[in-house]
Amino acid sequence: MTKTLLKVSGLKVAYGGIQAVKGVDFEVHEGELVSLIGSNGAGKTTTMKAITGSLPLNDGDIEYLGKSIRGQGPWDLVRQGLAMVPEGRGVFTRMTILENLHMGAYIRDDKAGISADIDKMFTIFSRLKERRDQLAGTMSGGEQQMLAMARALMSRPKVLLLDEPSMGLSPIMVDKIFEVVQDVFAQGVTVLLVEQNASRALAIANRGYVMDSGLITMTGNGKEMLNDPQVRAAYLGE
Repeated sequence: MTKTLLKVSGLKVAYGGIQAVKGVDFEVHEGELVSLIGSNGAGKTTTMKAITGSLPLNDGDIEYLGKSIRGQGPWDLVRQGLAMVPEGRGVFTRMTILENLHMGAYIRDDKAGISADIDKMFTIFSRLKERRDQLAGTMSGGEQQMLAMARALMSRPKVLLLDEPSMGLSPIMVDKIFEVVQDVFAQGVTVLLVEQNASRALAIANRGYVMDSGLITMTGNGKEMLNDPQVRAAYLGE
């Protein structure tokens, strides 16, 4: 039987006085890549912030590994294996790439393992290796996105949450980011991907959820949803 790593039940979140999430239910199972798609303002990022403890819940619950994590902060969740790459990347701009990666491993004390994982990140993200001593704030948006993903992976998460990783990037860099997401997933990390680029997100997903106006309106197999006329009309411009 498939193990449920993350379960969101009846989630309601108000953001800036607006009920942004109105009662959302979804699950992420071990070994899955799940995509949450929807138009801008649908409530996707608010949902991600609630899951990781950055926003308080008005109602509902979030379970991780079968236990409620409601009220826990992001730092608590990273220690338990739940890591997020936020929208806007959030890298430490005045630190080097290497220093950012070490910050990603702050919960660990296995020096040999950290060193090995840094080498692994430089293999996955070869562009970062060439710039390891460069200040993160001087890199391009795409390079910062790669660094944010690599930094999150340094905590060795069981579940990686990605919030709009392709936003604002060039087409070539979007290709690279989706390639890396697939590489990370292939290495055994369960992924929850929030993405406005619905076609790319569904193409690599085991399952997908559509979010609209704070509610889940559709769910299904990623490839099947990609070919669904309703999804194509609403989110793929067809």
